[in-house]
Amino acid sequence: MSVEEQDQQSAAPQLAAGHAHPSGLVEHFFRHETGRLHGALIRLVGVHNITLAEDVAQEAMLRALRTWSMGGVPANPSAWITRVAMNLARDALRHQRMSFAKEPDIITHIETTVPKPMPAAAIEGSREIRDDALRLMFVCCHPSIAPDAQVVLALKVLCGFSTGEIARAFLSGEAAIEKQLTRTKQRIQDAGLGYEIPEGEDLAPRLDGVLGALYLLFNEGYKASAGERLLREELCQEAVRLTSLLVEHPAGRTPRSHALLALMLLTAARFPSRVDEHGDLLRLDDQDRSKWNQALIEQGLIHLVEAARGSELSEYHLQAGIAACHCTAADHASTNWARILRHYDELYRMKPSPVVALNRAVAVAYLHGPQAGLEAVAAIPQRDRLESHYLLHAVVGELHWRLKNHAAAADSFRRALQLAHVGPEQLYLTRMMERSTAA
Repeated sequence: MSVEEQDQQSAAPQLAAGHAHPSGLVEHFFRHETGRLHGALIRLVGVHNITLAEDVAQEAMLRALRTWSMGGVPANPSAWITRVAMNLARDALRHQRMSFAKEPDIITHIETTVPKPMPAAAIEGSREIRDDALRLMFVCCHPSIAPDAQVVLALKVLCGFSTGEIARAFLSGEAAIEKQLTRTKQRIQDAGLGYEIPEGEDLAPRLDGVLGALYLLFNEGYKASAGERLLREELCQEAVRLTSLLVEHPAGRTPRSHALLALMLLTAARFPSRVDEHGDLLRLDDQDRSKWNQALIEQGLIHLVEAARGSELSEYHLQAGIAACHCTAADHASTNWARILRHYDELYRMKPSPVVALNRAVAVAYLHGPQAGLEAVAAIPQRDRLESHYLLHAVVGELHWRLKNHAAAADSFRRALQLAHVGPEQLYLTRMMERSTAA
């Protein structure tokens, strides 16, 4: 998850009970139900028509906004949007067929590639994935698609992320992400990938991509990449729901799946104390641990035990272990930073990324002091990749502040503020910059 200095986490993610304004409700459905809607549409129009499914879903959302603003919100908004989207998709398919009226071979191709409704026996089969969103996620993570492209496609098609949000998640540019999406969709069309889900162990090759997409989905909810809300709990809830569904499926019931679910639950348990009553960001050492959700912590620890079965060790095991260290410490002072640092050392050996190294530097600072933390930051390989990420400068600012290097702290907080995109983070950085400047 995020750097420990920013590791402030709301109770089990719960869906908002209602949205008074139609625009807010449409935004909620766009964020929360994109995967389900796209999954249902792709079952109808075929995987080769992913772009058509996206366009139809977007048009359905726009029609919902216009119609609900004038006539009020229907009793079942989800069903309303789904019905409109499916009708639009059928109209689009009919238009395709009419356009090719003199091309019987093409008509036959369209008819045979549009999936038929699944028989009831197949839907109720114990080895079938019964959720369109999860089914679509496995389609996005087909082995013929490159691993990084799998996650990007899943975040776009399944989770409704904007190109900008995906670019920030990958520390990349929007143009590069847009090109990758275009190439991936073209590859799907050229390869004629189907919508069917292989059973049993045949699903295993796709599992890493699925877990990667779920991890990034939860991360975006845990710390939004832009906007006024630090937390987007509906995304965290969807990630937990999908991961829970995954571990119930025989092919997904693996140690690393349990480890990822443990990480999500242990992180979500700390949400209630991540911001104060005014919405201001709280550092980990300032949080009221009595507000942490003990039921989620217990569930997370149960899944962590399940993850320990066998000899597999993944990055999710190590991150869940770090989260468990925080959740089981009576207070901040009793946190086992030595164990956390060992986990980060192993995680960096497994996944040597600048972000992991930055997290490790924070653990070094808590264990050996802020000067040691600054030296660890300075030694990060490929540190230049983090220069455009506000967390690097926020961490450096915090370490200088602890060393009473107030001028250097103010400069770092000022740079972090220029790069931050989320309201509560901007308020926190502004406060720290002003405090450092005054000191």
